[in-house]
Amino acid sequence: MRRYVIKRLAQAVGVLWAAYTVSFLVLDFLPGDPVTAMASAGMDSGQVDPAQLAALRHEYGFDKPVLVQYADHLGRAVRGDFGDAISTGRPVASTVADALPQTLQLTGTALLLAVLFGAGLAVVATYTSRRWLRQFLLSLPPLGVSVPTFWVGLLLVETFSFRLRWFPAFGNDGLQGLVLPAVTLAIPTGAQVAQVLAKSLLTALDQAYVETARAKGAGRWRVHLRHALRNASLPALTVVGLLVGQLVAGSVVVETVFSRDGLGRVTAAAVTSQDIPLVQGVVVFGALIFVATNLLVDLVYPLLDPRIVVASDRGASFA
Repeated sequence: MRRYVIKRLAQAVGVLWAAYTVSFLVLDFLPGDPVTAMASAGMDSGQVDPAQLAALRHEYGFDKPVLVQYADHLGRAVRGDFGDAISTGRPVASTVADALPQTLQLTGTALLLAVLFGAGLAVVATYTSRRWLRQFLLSLPPLGVSVPTFWVGLLLVETFSFRLRWFPAFGNDGLQGLVLPAVTLAIPTGAQVAQVLAKSLLTALDQAYVETARAKGAGRWRVHLRHALRNASLPALTVVGLLVGQLVAGSVVVETVFSRDGLGRVTAAAVTSQDIPLVQGVVVFGALIFVATNLLVDLVYPLLDPRIVVASDRGASFA
């Protein structure tokens, strides 16, 4: 178990390093100059004092070679220092920390709804003996995956805010203001969970151990939940870990549609203004959330199936 945990921790560190490196290279290759954009805000770029531009480039380290910039920024990032945002002058860590709670609240609620609705739909669809109902329920997840998130958000706003006036259309107004954005994010995520879990359940129900349980007199509900669901949940659990990154990315669209303050809107503004330190800070924090969730999923695996640790140890010994 210790070797299994150490291996997963090493992989997590590698993902964080790769996320930072890729974001640094992509932002470095973008056309334009963030320092020029900041200095020429509200005026023509030809009116900017060259001495002022040189001073700003020196202050943010953009006058150094790319490799030196990368090494300096990476060294500070390891200590949790991502520098100051070019657009606001505030520390990147403070800017992200202020926006992060709203985004975590949104993505956490959306993930909970997605798991509950997706798992419930998969269990009911595979349990029912009515063929037409099963086919109808199993046709809903592909529809949920294919519908664009922004369209779902606009439809919910039009229906439940403007017509029925049940929920506010915009802002961060407590629990009511959280419902529509969370449902918007949860629909495609829950649909993917339902797809994977339903397929795994149908496969598990055809296995020999299920037939053995039935032969011993176990009822349908017990066979479905206690025997089939436990083994079928591993692929769905993997998908849930991967979907956390999708939820964080989807928050950019949802927070824009619902005018919510959060990491998504900070990211959109930072990309628009080419605020390199802020974008890198957001990318690393998003990757950290993704890595932490997948690490938690990896640690839960052995509780559901201890053979995973044994297989990992065998793979390490063969290597």
